[in-house]
Amino acid sequence: MKDRLSLLDYLTVAVFSVQAAFALYIGFNGPTTPMPMHWNANWQVDRWGDRVEFATFFGGLTLIGFITAAGLGLAALRAEAQGDASRRRSMRIGQGLTLFTVAAIGLTIAWASLGHATVDSGPAVMTGGLSLILLVTGAFIGRVAPNPLIGVRTPWNYKSRLAWDRSNRLAGRLFSLVGLIGLIASPFASQPYGVTALTVAVVVVTALSVFESWRVWRADPDRQPF
Repeated sequence: MKDRLSLLDYLTVAVFSVQAAFALYIGFNGPTTPMPMHWNANWQVDRWGDRVEFATFFGGLTLIGFITAAGLGLAALRAEAQGDASRRRSMRIGQGLTLFTVAAIGLTIAWASLGHATVDSGPAVMTGGLSLILLVTGAFIGRVAPNPLIGVRTPWNYKSRLAWDRSNRLAGRLFSLVGLIGLIASPFASQPYGVTALTVAVVVVTALSVFESWRVWRADPDRQPF
């Protein structure tokens, strides 16, 4: 089967090229005044930096995101060449989620560090952004086949395809639900309790998904032993 680039590959190059160009622009032509680099739980700036520090951080985030997304894209091309449609789909899902997540985080960081975030708007945007990432991730995570990079990866899931499918479907549904609720509540949630509640929900969903993988593996007559 002939390898071929997908629209997702072109989007990966385009999005991360824009982010890299933005980092370079800020590094050379950004604000000369201190830029906010970190906020405390009350959304007050507790550390400032200069434009070079921001550009270095943002550029590093962009580089890591590009390496991850491009690597998943290459893995998808290899799977396509080998005729492994299931693995190819999983790698493409991972590539898309990486692209979306890093782009969303990058936009939020740029928005906040360029001085647009306030005590009122900052937490709401952060909560909404994280909720949107969870919503999108949950919509796709239940569709991935067993792989070492994407999904609920427990020892039991690698010994039972049934455990993999059920635990990932559960994680996907719960993450989507948490993301949807968080997205609706983000403009009204009292902070920092909104972000805290979202974090606790993610931990609970993760724990439930891990437990589900063990429970299904234990009951699966076709499971592989350790």
